[in-house]
Amino acid sequence: MPKDPVCGMEGNKNISAVKNGKAYYFCSEACRDEFTGKKEQVMRKHAEAKTTETISVSGMHCASCVLNIENALKGIDGVADARVNLSSEKAVIDYDPEQASRRQMEEAIERIGYGIVRGREGELRDKEREAREKEVSDYKKKLIIATAFALPLLYFAMAPHLGLPLPEINAGHAALMQLILTTPILIVGYQFYTKGISAVIVSRTATMDTLVAVGTGAAYAYSLAVSVMIWTGSAAYGANDLYYEVAGILLTFILLGKTLEAIAKGRTSEAIKKLLGLQPKTAVVVRNNKEITIPISDVRVGDMVVVKPGMRIPVDGTVMSGHSSVDESMMTGESIPVEKQRGDLVIGATINKSGSFKFRATKVGKDTVLAQIVRMVEEAQGSKAEVQKLADKVASVFVPVVVVIAVFSFVAWYASGAGFAFSLTVFIAVLIIACPCALGLATPTAVMVGTGLGAENGILIKDARTLEKARNVNMIIFDKTRTLTKGELDVTDVIALSGSEDDVLKAAAIAEKRSEHPLGEAVVAEAAKHGMRVPEAKSFQSMPGKGVTARHGNNAISLGNKALMKQLGIGTASAGKKAAALENEGKTVIHVAVDNQLVGLIAVADTLKDHAREAVSELHAMRKRVVMITGDNRSTAESIAKQAGIDRVLAEVLPEEKASEVKKLQEEGWKVAMVGDGINDAPALAQADIGIAIGSGTDVAIETGDIVLVKDDLRDVVTAIELSDYTMKKIEQNLFWAFAYNTVGIPVAAGALYPFTGFLLNPMIAGAAMAFSSVSVVANALSMKRFRPRMRQ
Repeated sequence: MPKDPVCGMEGNKNISAVKNGKAYYFCSEACRDEFTGKKEQVMRKHAEAKTTETISVSGMHCASCVLNIENALKGIDGVADARVNLSSEKAVIDYDPEQASRRQMEEAIERIGYGIVRGREGELRDKEREAREKEVSDYKKKLIIATAFALPLLYFAMAPHLGLPLPEINAGHAALMQLILTTPILIVGYQFYTKGISAVIVSRTATMDTLVAVGTGAAYAYSLAVSVMIWTGSAAYGANDLYYEVAGILLTFILLGKTLEAIAKGRTSEAIKKLLGLQPKTAVVVRNNKEITIPISDVRVGDMVVVKPGMRIPVDGTVMSGHSSVDESMMTGESIPVEKQRGDLVIGATINKSGSFKFRATKVGKDTVLAQIVRMVEEAQGSKAEVQKLADKVASVFVPVVVVIAVFSFVAWYASGAGFAFSLTVFIAVLIIACPCALGLATPTAVMVGTGLGAENGILIKDARTLEKARNVNMIIFDKTRTLTKGELDVTDVIALSGSEDDVLKAAAIAEKRSEHPLGEAVVAEAAKHGMRVPEAKSFQSMPGKGVTARHGNNAISLGNKALMKQLGIGTASAGKKAAALENEGKTVIHVAVDNQLVGLIAVADTLKDHAREAVSELHAMRKRVVMITGDNRSTAESIAKQAGIDRVLAEVLPEEKASEVKKLQEEGWKVAMVGDGINDAPALAQADIGIAIGSGTDVAIETGDIVLVKDDLRDVVTAIELSDYTMKKIEQNLFWAFAYNTVGIPVAAGALYPFTGFLLNPMIAGAAMAFSSVSVVANALSMKRFRPRMRQ
């Protein structure tokens, strides 16, 4: 839902107003009254009172990290809302700049142990990429060091149990050797201890780091205490009482999981990388009458930009001189290059094919079409689906509950006489296997990949809630003009009553060559398609509401409706049935007469877009009801609906009535998606459960609708719904396995099977399972990249 233009809060579909042909939505009637009362100064003050910042955060591991950062930000006076995404590692904050500042928010995040990626807007993405690459590199280095010590530690600890050869050494030497091998591993993984302890002290909460710190720290501290007892000569303890390998090898497994997870998370944002990769790094501009090459970030509005064959156009602008053909397929989906000449618009990141030209830059930096698309995808990837609220609620109480379960299990087993070492094993295993990493990654990773897939297919999904809701839509409403139809007239039929069809078409084109009427333009365009050379008429007269007359050579040509024919005394009875049949199909019939004799008929109509019928058919196959809404008369509307295979027609509906028609259908119980061109249909798009705006060229209707179809292809409506269903299934799979893993794992780690089977979960196995559960969730989300739309283009 669009934001309230007065206060910046989320608008309400039921509180709206229209200004300059555009619909606006408000959070309250008071804001609407201010807006409609044209209190512009008050409106600006309210709008400026709220702003949004995006902060790139480093060092997050799990859902508890997300909640800790959100709570820290929401605790700042003036912060209205904070949304943190684990996969993208970004925090989006809505706040009042008069009460809070970005610096305060960054300090709050750093105070609880997380890092901030800083940089100017032009540099930030590069710095973010560098930070992610550094994170992966650091994890790899730590993993290599930890593994180098963990392997001999594992051999040293397990060899006696497996019958492997081991030098004869006493318990004191064994304790010293294991201490030497374990300590570097804990030093390498120090961040688990600093962050885990900081979360408890500063935020008074516990995170995955806290669980790891307590679990491995307990094993290390206990083993160190046993080592001191051995070194001081106590006969009560021996090498078998040491648990150094639990701490060292467990931490190594966790580092392995974090390394794989960091690598996999980096791949979830590939859609953004691909979009950014479309933009060239430099531009050739004319300054001081010289062509110079500058970084694209230095291009200013008004600059004269030079584009040569094969170059990508750097920014948006208007052609000033020269001509060429431009490949705009990345924006429109149309593979045929578009001819460009003086006055035409060009879009940044599209490819110049043949000629050279100069254009005036009109949009640069964050204002270009590509930048807006990238921003929309990033915002969608950072948003939260409703289903994620369940995971967030669970995560908010999960870690404290796990600590209680671990302590209770320790006490229960120790009280039952199982011994300290056994009870400690249970305590550590419960803490480690319950780390909520998989739970925190289950939803955002799938949302990132799903919205990225949409962008790669020319479907811009504005937020995770839209992605979630689209699957439940059961009625699709299409606007007619410029949505189902091309919005321009085409000749559909040429009927010759005497002579040939080419003769009829050529006569009509001669008469209409100087006409600026849409019907005349359609006739002339059809003649051009047939390769006809159309000469100029000697004389031309337009008769508004009726048609035109012209002379060519010795012939008088008349072109128009029945009223014109009647006025000129030309009989139309011979074509009566044929004309009626064409009119019943919703077509406009033009009568063509030469020398006062009717020679033929030409039918003109607004025709269906390519693939419209195919898309409607596929929606029916998906068991969706399809409706068309239009202001046209019923006969024309029903004719178009019949061609498209549409079930139901809402005809003669005024633009301002479309939203109420959508509302009526919702009151009947339908979950409605409205598909429109994003301009005149704004109120209806907003009223619908899902608004789908058709984009075309530079106007991608960024501000209208919940989903934008950049390529102006109706088959993408099917793909959007299909992608929604596919993504939600992946989220459900991820959440199921994340919950199931902890539901089954915690009781097993607590020793529930031990009285019956003698099986006790080794903490090292628990660590490996915990690490790979996170990796499996991310891998399942990444498997979505195999998604192929059923209507492959």
